[in-house]
Amino acid sequence: MNIFKRLFRIGQAEIHAAVEKMEDPVKMTEQGLRELRQDLVDATEAYAKVKALAIRTENEQASCQKESLNYGEKAILIMQKAQAGQVDLVKAEELAREALSLRRKFYTESEELSAQVVALQQSSAEMLRNTEILRDNMDKWEKELRTLKARAKVSKATEQVNKQLAQLDNNGTIAMLERMKAKVEDQEALAKAYGEIAREKNTLKDELNTLLKDDSLSIEKDLKAIKEKLGIADNS
Repeated sequence: MNIFKRLFRIGQAEIHAAVEKMEDPVKMTEQGLRELRQDLVDATEAYAKVKALAIRTENEQASCQKESLNYGEKAILIMQKAQAGQVDLVKAEELAREALSLRRKFYTESEELSAQVVALQQSSAEMLRNTEILRDNMDKWEKELRTLKARAKVSKATEQVNKQLAQLDNNGTIAMLERMKAKVEDQEALAKAYGEIAREKNTLKDELNTLLKDDSLSIEKDLKAIKEKLGIADNS
C-alpha cells in the first residue's frame, strides 16, 4: 500500500514512467538474467570451494587411516620385542597401550573424515548438477531474450507505422494530396488546351496563306483578261 501512496505523491508523469518501467518485459528479463548470471558465478565459486574441501578432507582421512595402521603395527612390533626379551614386558605393554590408543584415535578420526568426504562429495556433485542446469538455462534464456528484444523492436516499429497510418487522414495529408493531384491535373489540362490553341492558330494561318495565294493568282488572271479585252498591251 505504501508504494502506491508514494507513487501518487511523485506526480502523474512519474507514475506513468514508473508503471511503464515495471511493465517492460525486456528490461525485467535483462535484470533477472544479470542476477542469475551472478548467481551462476557464486554457485560455481561455491562448488569449487566444496570440491576443494572434499579433496582436502579426503587427504586428511587417508592420512589418519595411515597413522592408525602405523600405530597398530607399532603395538605389535613393541610386543614382539618384549617377547624376544629386547624390551621389558611391563614397559612394552605400556607402550603398546599408548600405540593402540593412538591407533583407535586416528581410526575414529579416519571414520569421521570418511563420512565427511562422502557428504562433501555428494554436495559437490549436487552443486555441479545444479550449476550445469543453471548454465544450460542461462544459455536458453539469453537466446529467448535476444528473440524477445528482436520481436519487441519489430512490434514497436509496426506500432509506429500503424499509428502513422491511423493518423494520416487526421493530419490532412490525404486531402492535401488530393488537392495537389487536382491542381496538377488542371495544369496538365490547361497546358493541353494551350497546345491545341497553338495548333489551331497554325492551321488557320496555313489556310489563310493558301487562300490568299489562290486569290492573288485569280486576280492576276482576271486583270489579264480585262487588259486583253480592252486591247491594252501586257507589259509583264
